[in-house]
Amino acid sequence: MSLRPEAEPYDASGGPIGAVLCHGLTGMPGSLHAWGEQLAAAGLTVRVPRLPGHGTRWQDANKTTWQDWYAELERAFDDVRSRCDKAFVMGLSMGGTLVLRLAEQRGDDVAGVVVVNPSLFTTRKDAKVLPVLRFVVPSMPPVGNDIKKPGVVEPAYDRLPVKAAYQLSQLWKVTTADLSRLTQPLLVLTSRDDHVVEPVNSDRLMKEAGAGDKRQVILEDSFHVATMDNDLPRIVSESLAFVEAH
Repeated sequence: MSLRPEAEPYDASGGPIGAVLCHGLTGMPGSLHAWGEQLAAAGLTVRVPRLPGHGTRWQDANKTTWQDWYAELERAFDDVRSRCDKAFVMGLSMGGTLVLRLAEQRGDDVAGVVVVNPSLFTTRKDAKVLPVLRFVVPSMPPVGNDIKKPGVVEPAYDRLPVKAAYQLSQLWKVTTADLSRLTQPLLVLTSRDDHVVEPVNSDRLMKEAGAGDKRQVILEDSFHVATMDNDLPRIVSESLAFVEAH
């Protein structure tokens, strides 16, 4: 199994405050590298794990389950939690879904949650046939690289693995059912123009999350992969301010 350079996990040892960042479906740690580096430069201990089935061939993602992805995220979180006084979780797209699930499950272990364009459902009609389609078609056109900034390319698969997409739909079900259990401070960063995850996903999260302390920031100059787009400085400044406040 050969890993692309952008698929290598990122690990930076820093101070007593930690952050675990999680990439999205078909993506790689490289999509969060700049965000993680800048958090580390501010003194945080940072981990960006590579989710199973990612960073190799899209066919590998079809052999994994959402529980496999969650287990890898939890391993990284437990490592940071063991080294730090406080640990935050942050995620992009499906990575946002996974860190929301972790927060629901781990309660006070999680100091706070930051999500960028989190994925909780879709209004796409083809998603309704995923339960059947996964047995018929191995892949579909890609969902990656929705970036406004010219010349920037997201490290992601060039196909959407259908069985993996179905696994995401199963993760949506358990995560949305327990949103009331998400009581940690929550920061939601939402691109106004997103061609992959409908911004109404963030609206639902803001409405249903049990957190008393929750805030949404609209990103005006980025598409879906905002962590590699024009609003990266805003994401960094907002997440650092959030960590400092909590």
